[in-house]
Amino acid sequence: MSRVHDTPTFPSCTIGLDLGDQTSAWCAIDAAGTITGRGTIGTTPAALAALSAAHPRARVILEAGTPSRWVSRQLAAAGHDTVIANPSRCYAGPRRQRTDRRDAEFLARQGRADVTLLHPITPRRPHTDAPLAVLRARDALVRVRTTLITTARGLVKPTGARLPACSAERFPRQALPHVPPTVRAAVAPLLESITQLTAQIRAYDRQIQHQLLPQYPIAQRLASELAGVGPLTALAVVLLIDDPARFRRSRDVGAYFGLVPKLDESGTLTPQLRITKAGDALGRRLLVNAAHYVLHRGPDTALQRHGQRLMDRGGLNARKRAVIAVARKLVVLLHRLWVTGAAYDPTRGLAPAA
Repeated sequence: MSRVHDTPTFPSCTIGLDLGDQTSAWCAIDAAGTITGRGTIGTTPAALAALSAAHPRARVILEAGTPSRWVSRQLAAAGHDTVIANPSRCYAGPRRQRTDRRDAEFLARQGRADVTLLHPITPRRPHTDAPLAVLRARDALVRVRTTLITTARGLVKPTGARLPACSAERFPRQALPHVPPTVRAAVAPLLESITQLTAQIRAYDRQIQHQLLPQYPIAQRLASELAGVGPLTALAVVLLIDDPARFRRSRDVGAYFGLVPKLDESGTLTPQLRITKAGDALGRRLLVNAAHYVLHRGPDTALQRHGQRLMDRGGLNARKRAVIAVARKLVVLLHRLWVTGAAYDPTRGLAPAA
C-alpha cells in the first residue's frame, strides 16, 4: 500500500507518471528540481519494468485511475515509493493548457516538495479485486435489465396500453399478456432478454451468498443486524473500505463514499451545493438504496426518525436531502460497528415512550 508522508521531503529522484490506457507520459526530476529525463512509454508491465530499472528506488507519483492499482503494485514491488494522487483535488482549478507531458511534470514537482498536496489515495489490497469484480458485474446486469424494462414500457405506451407495475423478476411473465399485437414483435425479444438477465443475476446472488459472504464474517454480521442493509450492501462496504483503521474517525467514511456536500466558502457566503459523488459509484448507489428502505419501509429506528425530521423541514429537494443524510449516517454507523464490535441498538437516541 502507498505510504502517506506527513512532512515535506526531497527524494533523490521523483518521477511523475501520467497514466493512460495505451501510453503514459513520465517526467523525472532530481533533488534540486532539475528535469533529468522525460518521455512516453507504453502502459505495459514490460515498459514500466524498464523505466523502473533506469531509476532505482525513486518516488513515483501517478494519478488515480483504472491502471493505477496494478501499476502501483508493480512499482512498489520493485522498491519504489509509490504515491497515488487524487486528480480531483490536487489540481487547483481547471487546466487550460493540459497535456500529458505537463501533467507528468506537475506530479513530479508536487511529489518532490510535499506529497500531501496531492491528497494521496491508499489503494485497496489485491484480495478485494475478485469479489468486487463479481459485485460490479452483477450491478452491470441489473442496470441493463432496468434499461430494457424502461424501453419495453416506452414502446407500449404510444399504443395506449400500459404494462403492469411489478418486480423486475416477474415483469416478463406479467407484461407479455398486456403487450398489444402491433408492437409484440418488438417487445417480445426484450422480455426474453430480461428473463435471461434475471437468471444470470440470480446466479451472481447465489455466488455472493454462498461463496463470497462466508469469507467476510463482518459483512454477515452487519447485514443481519441492520434492517435495509442486505448482504450485497454490507459486502460492498466492507470490500470498498478494506481496512477500517485507515479512517481516524468514522465520520470521515461519509466523505469517502462521496455523500457529503461540496464546499465553496467565500467570506460570509456558504452556498448549499450538491454532494461530491467522490469515491466508488457502486457503493454509493447501494447505500442510497438502503437509505430509501430505512426511511420509507423500515422499522421505527433513530436513523429513520432522523431522516423524517429532515423531510419535515420542507423546502426544495427535502426528500432527496433526507435520503442522502440517512445514507451518510448509515455508512458511518456501519464503520463504527465494525471498528468497535458493538451490537447495533436501533432505539439509541429515541425518546422514551410516554
